[in-house]
Amino acid sequence: MKLPRRQFLHLVAGAAASPAVSRFAWAATYPTRPVRIIVPFAPGGGYDAVARPLANRLSEVWGQQVIVESKSGAGGTIGAQTAAQSSPDGYTLFLAGNSLVNSQYIYPSIGYDPVRDFAPVTLVCMFPNLMVVPNSSRAKSVREFIDYAKSNSVSYASSGIGTSVHLSGELFKRMAGVQMTHVPYRGIGPALNDLIPGRVDVMFGTMTGTRSQADNGVIRALAVTSAIRSPLAQDIPTIAESGVPGFDVSTWYALFLPVKAPAEIVMKIHDDVVAATAHPSVRQRLEDLGAVGTPSSPSELAAYLQSEMAKWAPIIKEAGIKPE
Repeated sequence: MKLPRRQFLHLVAGAAASPAVSRFAWAATYPTRPVRIIVPFAPGGGYDAVARPLANRLSEVWGQQVIVESKSGAGGTIGAQTAAQSSPDGYTLFLAGNSLVNSQYIYPSIGYDPVRDFAPVTLVCMFPNLMVVPNSSRAKSVREFIDYAKSNSVSYASSGIGTSVHLSGELFKRMAGVQMTHVPYRGIGPALNDLIPGRVDVMFGTMTGTRSQADNGVIRALAVTSAIRSPLAQDIPTIAESGVPGFDVSTWYALFLPVKAPAEIVMKIHDDVVAATAHPSVRQRLEDLGAVGTPSSPSELAAYLQSEMAKWAPIIKEAGIKPE
């Protein structure tokens, strides 16, 4: 039986629209089973501290368990590779940070591309690092530290090769015109153990790892590394305003999905994560860590990733940073 032209066109249009309708329906009911957030470093660090309150809130909103899964090793590359190779069905999220940008310039082979293999969802939060010295240090300010470093041999501690703590020191060396010897440790804790008694001279530590010791007078805070003062530490000046104009480093965390995740799922997760970061329980936890929620659109996150690569690639290459 031959169908009338109008009825035929109606059926064709309906058939063409049905996949889109089903995708939107899928997004509306997402998730229907547990979701995992991969973090690329061991439990107990900054990634874990940011992921857990976010996972708890999303579990409440979605009515499904959101599991934080640590895949640590090789400067964060193992976790990133695991996430990149996961099914793009929206049930594996990746909480990335500075290492997503930096590792490609440090490790000879990382098994993924930070741009081509991930779909940006949203920035989650940022916080500055804190330039801290032992209480025994002669430096009471950034300017005094620079003057001291220009006439003395000094060392700076970091929580590991290629971390924002390490790269803050590399950028400071170049912009302040001083020489400093890098002393890497396996985490902020061991680095602090040598900084406190003065076995190393300075560290650009994460706020989560150093702020409480500075507040308690165990070490001395000289400045924050961000371009503007932290709203959570207004009493601490920036390095930029303290003698090194233009200095700007922030530790950041952002959510990504495997690159072929459906756009509808990306936006569903984006909207729910943005709402979660604004929830009092999550916002307070981030503030306790010294972080500020910085939600973004997927395109804004993609642009930020590109700007970070343009900034750090030449610094890492010039410094000749290699894996431990």
